Amino acid sequence: MTVRVELTSPSRHPLAGQTMTGADMVIQVLADEGVEIVFGYSGGAILPTWDALGRYNVEQESKRRKPIELVVPANEQGAGFMAAGYARASGKVGVSIVTSGPGATNSVTPVRDCMADSVPIVLICGQVPRAAIGTDAFQEAPVFNVMSACAKRAFLVLDPEELEATVRTAFEIARSDRPGPVVLDIPKDVQNWKGTFRGEGVLDLRGYRERMQALYGERMSEPKGAAFFDILRKSERPLIYAGGGVIKSDAARDLRRFATTLKIPVVTTLQAIGSFDTTHPLALHMLGMHGTAYANYAVEDCDFLIAVGARFDDRVAGNATKFAPNAKNIAHMDIDACEVGKVKLVTWSHIADARSGLQDLLNSARGFQKDFSPWLDHVAALKKNHPLDYDRNCDFIQPHYVLECLNKITQGEAIICTGVGQHQMWAAQYLDYKHPRSFLTSGSMGTMGFGLPAAIGAQFARPDRLVINIDGDGSLRMNIGEMETVTNYNLPIKTILFNNQGDGMVRQWQKMFFAERFCGTEKFLHRKDFVNAARADGFEFAVRVSEKNRVERVLQEFVHHNGPAFLEVMIDPDACVFPMVAPGLSYKEMVTGPHIAPRKQETVKPAKPTDLF
Repeated sequence: MTVRVELTSPSRHPLAGQTMTGADMVIQVLADEGVEIVFGYSGGAILPTWDALGRYNVEQESKRRKPIELVVPANEQGAGFMAAGYARASGKVGVSIVTSGPGATNSVTPVRDCMADSVPIVLICGQVPRAAIGTDAFQEAPVFNVMSACAKRAFLVLDPEELEATVRTAFEIARSDRPGPVVLDIPKDVQNWKGTFRGEGVLDLRGYRERMQALYGERMSEPKGAAFFDILRKSERPLIYAGGGVIKSDAARDLRRFATTLKIPVVTTLQAIGSFDTTHPLALHMLGMHGTAYANYAVEDCDFLIAVGARFDDRVAGNATKFAPNAKNIAHMDIDACEVGKVKLVTWSHIADARSGLQDLLNSARGFQKDFSPWLDHVAALKKNHPLDYDRNCDFIQPHYVLECLNKITQGEAIICTGVGQHQMWAAQYLDYKHPRSFLTSGSMGTMGFGLPAAIGAQFARPDRLVINIDGDGSLRMNIGEMETVTNYNLPIKTILFNNQGDGMVRQWQKMFFAERFCGTEKFLHRKDFVNAARADGFEFAVRVSEKNRVERVLQEFVHHNGPAFLEVMIDPDACVFPMVAPGLSYKEMVTGPHIAPRKQETVKPAKPTDLF
């Protein structure tokens, strides 16, 4: 790899020409990139960089400048998810720094999670000295080999002359194009090496930069914009299907302008929740496996599906051949050309980030007029006739009720983080989200244990916002060590634990598809006292609720508590998530459950276990 020096500003870097260690260069580039906080855990192979960070911060404080804040988690997986939560909540690149061997391998899951959900982070790993690589040295692991399969890009820095440029390039790659994680594996002797700091320069990735220049420099042509509106003019029932790319490209405002100007209703994926205000009349909320019934019915009925920053994944499309069966035309706008036509054939497409693409379409919309009132009336009727609902008469606490009460308090203004499971879907369904970057959850990877460390990262990113982690007893156990991190840094994060004494989502599948053989998902023998565990970790507010009539009052105390708060709610162990579209089935085969009115009764044949994926 060669270094291509390119000026990033008219003036030279004030430290250009100074002699630094490799570790000092790493920290200086982080500072130059605007990094304000890093999440990480120390260890032998990363100690030079750790020491450089400490020295840098002392120097900054002596000059009364802001240092780079360091947050130390319980383990490296927590650090990775904190960096991801920070990135998701802020839109900036999150940074995690860990040691070699187990420090790096503990970070594989958050790296893969970020790759799956297009989240920009930079992971810096220590590595054994170059001479020891391949000798099974202490705490050596083949980080480059492992991470290359999981990350957007991985670098093993063997030439110290390239270190500075490689770190700078990592940030460029992480945030550009379709965002994602970049991993830097830096041997200890490269960190200790001394050389001249240039203050500029990136790696020569000519093909990548030429593609980026074309991607960001090209605007939609007039004929292409006109072709889109020719289709829309012939349509009677258009529907916008918004994906996570809308949030990644900061296009929520453009999506709202586009939808409200043209009067087109909007459904969103799990990752796009918050991209369109859920309280808006045009909002149909989430579609897909556990989407609202009315959103899925609208997908069934639309004749023109407009996908923006979405990828037709299996949890949305289900049986792809039967997805949007009445859509005579499908438009697809995405930053990644590989996604267009991958799952569904389309009649119109445009390769661009959602923000510029929507802006171009709005420019092309001048003079366009069409009345979609009959379709909007139809959609309004779907929302009225098929709302979310649950068993309101059950003696056990229903999680849906808890979230309805919470929603009255937060009114769509909180940042909600979740673990993975039933609680994740309930939070997506029953809470309102008025702003982008306000619903943080592991989507494609479905990583249990995501919620709490992500909430920590989000709270550091947005100290002005109320951050609530909604978790399950199985998911919280995965990274419960981060409870202490919350109190160590006195973060006012609120954690609601829905305890159904089992792995609820898998249990629901076993109930529906495996003849109620609850193998490995019943946890009634577990003895974890979550409330006392929270108190031991320093939570002053740690309360358990098992009576329905206490829920509203305790929720008020919980949300308004000044500082970290933990609330365990003992919920109905048989509560299920509905609607549900089983894997591989179509929306016509959606199961609405006993309390959500279906459009018409369908005889749904349960999928065989071998059909589930």
